Amino acid sequence: MKCFLLLFLTTVLVSCKEEHRIQSKKGGIDIVTNIYYGASKGLDNHQQIILSKINYFENDIIELVPNITIPEIIDSVYYINDSVYYEIGSLMDSKSLNFIKQRQEKSKNVRDKKYGAIWIDKQISNYELRKNLNDTVLYGRLPFKRFQILTKDNYSIFYINKTDTILPYSLNQFADNDYGGRLERIDSYDKKRDLFTTIILLPRRNWDKEAAVIFEYNYQINIDSN
Repeated sequence: MKCFLLLFLTTVLVSCKEEHRIQSKKGGIDIVTNIYYGASKGLDNHQQIILSKINYFENDIIELVPNITIPEIIDSVYYINDSVYYEIGSLMDSKSLNFIKQRQEKSKNVRDKKYGAIWIDKQISNYELRKNLNDTVLYGRLPFKRFQILTKDNYSIFYINKTDTILPYSLNQFADNDYGGRLERIDSYDKKRDLFTTIILLPRRNWDKEAAVIFEYNYQINIDSN
């Protein structure tokens, strides 16, 4: 399971670079995958996994990585700033996270991170084979552009939200740029494994309560130091 998820994510997940569009200042992003086993026989045998819960304010990102089995439990916390990340540890450890002090510690390149959201500056596999589809509406209200990639072993459809707002994380920056929007969903069917998988990026305005505690703590630190 974990190996499959890592391979699938490595294929499609990349970072988002600064562009000439509106940069979102504050909010959250959930990255969710749904896996349907034996998809040709129906969609009853499935599993939903919350891969990452990203919370951001300007250049500071708090990433909460939920437990695969019990998503209410946070397995690990990362602090991300610009192109580097810091392993904070448990949720309890994160409550005393000081952004200024943390940035003085040894950091790692965000593209080397193995868990949660994966930053990879890489094109979608077989992107040159893509074929545009008619636009559609998802969630009853949002218009999406679409394209498909069909190969011998896999069939995928990509959905791009028609928006000029960019987030500090993207499923694929190349598709964002080429289609003038934000890639928010990928449906993929693996013919050999009979496995149907969706990866969905869900933007939100509000922080998770755990991240809000961290941001508010650092806001107070800045006030006290001035």
